[in-house]
Amino acid sequence: MKLEQIETPAALIDVARMQKNIARMQARMNTLGVAFRPHVKTTKSIDIVRAQLAAGARGITVSTLKEAEAFFAAGISDILYAVSIVPSKLPRALALRRQGCDLKLVVDNPTAAAAIAAFGDQHGASFEVWIEIDTDGHRSGIQPEQQTLLDVGRILHDNGVKVGGVMTHAGSSYELNTPEALAALAEQERAGCVRAAERLREAGIACPAVSVGSTPTALAARHLEGVTEVRAGVYVMFDLVMHNVGVCTLDDIALSVLTTVIGHQEDKGWAILDAGWMALSRDRGTSRQSHDFGYGQPCLLNGTLLPGYVVSGANQEHGILAAIATDANTASLANTIAQRFPIGMKLRILPNHACATGAQFPAYHAIAPDRGSVEWQRFYGW
Repeated sequence: MKLEQIETPAALIDVARMQKNIARMQARMNTLGVAFRPHVKTTKSIDIVRAQLAAGARGITVSTLKEAEAFFAAGISDILYAVSIVPSKLPRALALRRQGCDLKLVVDNPTAAAAIAAFGDQHGASFEVWIEIDTDGHRSGIQPEQQTLLDVGRILHDNGVKVGGVMTHAGSSYELNTPEALAALAEQERAGCVRAAERLREAGIACPAVSVGSTPTALAARHLEGVTEVRAGVYVMFDLVMHNVGVCTLDDIALSVLTTVIGHQEDKGWAILDAGWMALSRDRGTSRQSHDFGYGQPCLLNGTLLPGYVVSGANQEHGILAAIATDANTASLANTIAQRFPIGMKLRILPNHACATGAQFPAYHAIAPDRGSVEWQRFYGW
């Protein structure tokens, strides 16, 4: 199917851009001398993950057990489930391990650690558990110097549960936008996770893996001494938030939403699109950054950017394309909106957050340089 024939709205992947992004990240990890374990929650697509593995990635990171089950069924066995496990999900985790999946669990509290130990003892099963470390106060995890770190480690170790390593995610990197700030946070992330591993080892608890990562810190790190692997996900597509952070250009963004102009409100300077927040997602991450892209940056069908325009609003199935109010040519742009964007014209919208926008679709249309496409399925659910 050619690009022009795809029904809208649809999620498009520029394959050439995607491959460039994959190669860039893998080359960076090779230079830093660490293994790379991509986070597949961004795409949830076996076709894309196979491209990452072919480039040199080792294992994957998932955010749901559904992802773990689907990717294991597709032949990938080295999987880190990077969300703190709860007791109710242990039977599914055990089922995966008994089928041969090298599934690694994550905890950040004594209650979950004790539940894993008790469940394993009850079922005669063994688990590998990594301890989540909080290195930036952004989300969950145990701070490197907290006593809780050793408490969790001892609960696992003393009950015969393998402590496979420590892991952390510097999510606050999304709030930064200078190379200096990103490099500083990358070092904070590295040093904190390495320190946590050292404390466990000093207490007699083996801790072979030290896993860090976010797309911005992975690309900004100057060295990764003591780290064994890096995780990152959104880099494979990039998005407008990452553009504002400063780790990609608009021309690096590989994901877009194909949409059609379905109407106009000429007195308001609007073109109405058939891609609302059900297609673009409600994520407005750029609203807190230096450049607000509304609900997305419009482009022509061939990917050429349309400066001076933005998707300024979105209802469930309607998007509003408008001239940027601060643009010097706003009046003329608004007056010619119907001529510039006639009904039936197709556009592409670059997303604020690739993970959230991709999640709105059951499949991607992978676009080759000749504008031909193939369909890549993606996984849903938890």
